[in-house]
Amino acid sequence: METISDFLVKIDNPEHRAQLEDVFNWIKEEFPNLNSKIAWNQPMFTDHDTFIIGFSVAKNNFAVSPEAVVITRFSEAIKAAGYTNTANLIRFPWDKPVNYDLLKDLIEFNISDKADCETFWRK
Repeated sequence: METISDFLVKIDNPEHRAQLEDVFNWIKEEFPNLNSKIAWNQPMFTDHDTFIIGFSVAKNNFAVSPEAVVITRFSEAIKAAGYTNTANLIRFPWDKPVNYDLLKDLIEFNISDKADCETFWRK
């Protein structure tokens, strides 16, 4: 698997595939400077070779992984949006509309906070 398209075709449910494709297209439009890649069998977006946000798929949701510090910082907004999370991911249920405002805030924070980061992950 080398591209996001390769990842998407492996999603069996066509509605889930379409929803995640919409999310990826939105990211590409909103943040054209981000690069997409597949690593650890998951689609992710990077900025100057540093991790910004990653995605995975489960039966009831897709998960967004922006790194633990971001989830901690936005924990109240995540709860207010009706999402659940662990220390490392936020669950976006397939049966709810995507909260693009929250997604934008997560990505913008990581781009800004990691502007001078010289490693893939935060240290």
